[in-house]
Amino acid sequence: MAKKQTLNWFKLLTGLFRLCRAHPSLLLLVLIIGAGDYFYEIRIARPALLYQGEPQAVSAKNSDTWFRVLRNHGFILGYSDLRGNPLWVEYALTTPAADAPSLKRPSHFETDWRSINRVSHESYLKSGYDRGHMAPNHAISQLYGKAGQADSFLMTNITPQKPNLNQKLWQRLEEVELSYFAKSFGKVWVITGPVFTGTVERLDSSWTVEIPDAFYKIYMTEAMPNKKPRALGFLVPQTVNGKEPLSQFVTSIDNIEAKTGLDFFPKLDDNLEAPLEAAVDPQPWSLQSVSNLPSRY
Repeated sequence: MAKKQTLNWFKLLTGLFRLCRAHPSLLLLVLIIGAGDYFYEIRIARPALLYQGEPQAVSAKNSDTWFRVLRNHGFILGYSDLRGNPLWVEYALTTPAADAPSLKRPSHFETDWRSINRVSHESYLKSGYDRGHMAPNHAISQLYGKAGQADSFLMTNITPQKPNLNQKLWQRLEEVELSYFAKSFGKVWVITGPVFTGTVERLDSSWTVEIPDAFYKIYMTEAMPNKKPRALGFLVPQTVNGKEPLSQFVTSIDNIEAKTGLDFFPKLDDNLEAPLEAAVDPQPWSLQSVSNLPSRY
């Protein structure tokens, strides 16, 4: 499917190039349409999926933090072709509608035609690692329907997670964020991704996919006229047994930024950003009441 899509795009571009050569006036029209599409993407489409700006690499010289922005239905991400991982994924959570469809889970993950690093479903076979969703299948499908679910099964949204993490603790955190955090605050922005801290290790089944040492999640509520935003961060190692209390992994956004080399919420007012990103305050999120909920599996 991915090969067919790439071939179709190539044929379209080739045909367009030949048409412009034959009719030069069409070139101006193509440029105008292209500029309009670029403006829409950068100024309208992407900002709608981001809270307080796109995450940025702290150092442009550090190739480990280079990423390309890929926009999907209901979420947006920064993908590293060098590491075969999304470095950050951002989505907004609200309470799903009472009649939100319960979609059947796809049985196969798809290669993203936009990726240079052609990671596939088969890249993880017999690797000992699960295909870990960053934008979660359940929440995205509930809020954004079949198109959102399909995009959540693109391999650019996937990173290697050990089974005890993916199927237990990570699943618990995904359940809490949708069923409790979004319900309590009305709307919660989530940024999540992998953390690489040690020597480079790659999947035995695919040298193009680097294995993270840990994962982070950042939750942020929107600032209101009479209400300051709230933030909560988690840093979870691959080595969990899955039954630990969620509260054990609470950390500051500052710590996550130091570990990832990324700057989150760059457009947030400095007077709000500094104390928010330095704080470790789970109390407003009522974390203790949901910290030990069991996993679904």
